[in-house]
Amino acid sequence: MKSLSYSPKVKTTLQERLSQDIAIVTDGSLSIELSKRGLTDIPIDVYNLKNPVSVEQIHRDFMEVGAELLQTNTLNANRLMLEQHGLADKVYEINRKGVWIARCVALHRCYVAAVVGPTGKFFTPVGTLTKEEAFQVFTEQIIALLDGQPDCLMFKSFIDIEELEIAIQAAKFVNPNFPMIACKTFPEDGSVLATSFPADIAQRLEHNGVIALGSNSTVGPQRMFDIVKAISASNIPLVALPDTAIPVLEDGKALYNAEPEYVAHVVKKCIAQGARIVGADGGASVEHIRAIADIAALHKIGEGKVIIKSPKIIDSSLDTNATPSHFAQKIGKEFVSTVEIEIPRGLDIDNVVNTALYLKEHGVDAINIFDGARARVRINPIALSRLVQERTGIECITHFACRDRNMVGIQADLIGADALSVRNILAITGDPTSIGDFPNATSVYDLDAIGLIRTINKMNNGEDLHGNPIGKKTNFLISCAVNPTSHNIEREIRRFEQKIQEGATVAFSQPIFEYAVLEEFLERTKHLRFHFILGIIPLRSLRHAEFLHYEVPGMVVPDWVRKTIADNSHTIEHAAAKGMEIARTLLQKAKKDIAGVYIMPPAKKYSMAVEIIQSL
Repeated sequence: MKSLSYSPKVKTTLQERLSQDIAIVTDGSLSIELSKRGLTDIPIDVYNLKNPVSVEQIHRDFMEVGAELLQTNTLNANRLMLEQHGLADKVYEINRKGVWIARCVALHRCYVAAVVGPTGKFFTPVGTLTKEEAFQVFTEQIIALLDGQPDCLMFKSFIDIEELEIAIQAAKFVNPNFPMIACKTFPEDGSVLATSFPADIAQRLEHNGVIALGSNSTVGPQRMFDIVKAISASNIPLVALPDTAIPVLEDGKALYNAEPEYVAHVVKKCIAQGARIVGADGGASVEHIRAIADIAALHKIGEGKVIIKSPKIIDSSLDTNATPSHFAQKIGKEFVSTVEIEIPRGLDIDNVVNTALYLKEHGVDAINIFDGARARVRINPIALSRLVQERTGIECITHFACRDRNMVGIQADLIGADALSVRNILAITGDPTSIGDFPNATSVYDLDAIGLIRTINKMNNGEDLHGNPIGKKTNFLISCAVNPTSHNIEREIRRFEQKIQEGATVAFSQPIFEYAVLEEFLERTKHLRFHFILGIIPLRSLRHAEFLHYEVPGMVVPDWVRKTIADNSHTIEHAAAKGMEIARTLLQKAKKDIAGVYIMPPAKKYSMAVEIIQSL
């Protein structure tokens, strides 16, 4: 009896397979297929341990309809993502098991890509993540993945190119020769894709030694085709993994409605444009992958490639959109003066305009328009600044608070401010909504003042917060707030150093009453380059002094000042005169050390500000 022997089909290496004429098809969305089985836990990576049989079956279902590259269920399996669900101690177990499950299905018939996703955190100062911590987090995950012996690493869903490059460097640290595929998620923005930005990103990834690069998620098939066109000059294989459509949220769940035939038709165009790894991501069921695999088997890579015009080159040296403000041009060359105007709650801004005219006529250089103070509803400070500048000709220092805006709204409002020629920005974190008229309103705080300064500085370099081009450079004067009287001066100086390092060039101080306080602060910050604007409040009465000291957060009115005001309180005129004397004396002594003065007159007594300025 003749013995039978089993000779398994031996697959080529992934790099060899990429050189062939037929595109490699990936699997689709594990999330969609798990939810069909009633498995909706978050993160889905936990099912590698809780229900590995279902994960394995989904991999098998995708493979049986034509998927040749199986992606492990590990996109969210780094320590920082898992610790949000109490699973930080399961990093190794979840990742190694994820590769093992996929390999049990793949055997010798297809390839396994060990998936690494972003940390879900922002780098400092926008968030709390440091580059060193990110490197460590990626290293931990990649060690576990490589112990499972996949065919390659696949970096997916990275918006921040810097974070993607750190992940790649971590992989090289673990194994410098292991094959890597890198996918950068691009914004849904045709104007960005028409520039050299995608090609520049592709070039950066090429220099990192990946075997294939491209994009996944966030955009639908048509926009993914635009991305492939934009990077089609790349010298290494391209990846195109679009979402099946832009999802609609219903009861918190993402719903996709694109038919498999439609998705496959557009993916065919990506193959014609040169994509060698294709598939679909968000919303991609087994049926979607079947349709894509059927089309991929019939069309060679590059057949019918569209020749595109050279993209618009982003010339960062010539794309400044605006001249600096007059205030910006003056500061550091002449002593400047600014005065804060009280902003009304309602729609009537005539008093603001008339006050601005009065102050301009008396030599004041700029008006401070506050934002978010005491969490009360007032006119938008950007809109008011534009109206004041337009009607009076005096420029405004526009306070910009982080409290009411998420990071998208912040950037949108900054672009709007630039378009309206509102270019002197004082970056502040803002009072919480609990201190105001609507205590049940939500305080956002996606960014604090330091993160806001970084955002403005990036816009001055022609980029948004994630490094995407915004078309032109803005030209904001970036100012920050500082409190030399802080009870925790060490922390205050540390944060001030960060503000200057991130791009602030002007510092507006909280009110100061003693020259020694100013002198000590300037001595401790002399290693920094900035223009200091001294904050001054002329006191009107003992009640005013005590209110500021005891009831306004961050304000310090020294004992001797309160006693001096008290000793001169036999009439309100005497108290106010003594308050003015203290303010004038401080300013005259400090003038040689500072770039200007920021006066906050009490109770709309703007004549007091004029009197102080004219006494110099």
